[in-house]
Amino acid sequence: MSKDAEFKTSRINPKFRYEVVKVPGGENLLHCFQCGTCTSDCPVARFSEKYRPRLIIRMAQLGLKERVLNSDFLWLCASCFTCTDRCPQGIEVASVIRALKNMAAMEGRIPDVFKVILGNLLKTGYIYEIPESRVRRREALGLPPLPKVNIEGLAKSLQNLDIKRFLEVSAQKSSEAKIWV
Repeated sequence: MSKDAEFKTSRINPKFRYEVVKVPGGENLLHCFQCGTCTSDCPVARFSEKYRPRLIIRMAQLGLKERVLNSDFLWLCASCFTCTDRCPQGIEVASVIRALKNMAAMEGRIPDVFKVILGNLLKTGYIYEIPESRVRRREALGLPPLPKVNIEGLAKSLQNLDIKRFLEVSAQKSSEAKIWV
């Protein structure tokens, strides 16, 4: 039985669309009439059968909160705004998708790769850990050392974001969540 066949109306949250409309960027969600221009012009959709901006918008309109916010495909948007530029209704599709990402992130529903990147940023000041072998290789090639990062300054800049709590919530949610793709 396919996931679509398993779909139950109990998974519909009719208030979800109104929650999205209240989030900055999500204001025009309900104006979409599902023409499909966003998907047909999307450079990511050309290369991914899973990523369909039109489907994401429709799921949000229908109140499929869990399915949208738990999905990996939500995070494939490149924020190129091609969908926004071409939408005949003037809907900022990329902004609606960003609003959905923000809603997912606030609930700790982000892909592990982003958690790793954020953790590395907090730990080293870079989005990935630079291995010692790379540092030695740079020295051997006569390249200048990598810039030093002021970790304390970075932490101070990010302190109001409560990122450590966010990472803890993300870790807890990822162990509980069932990913719908």
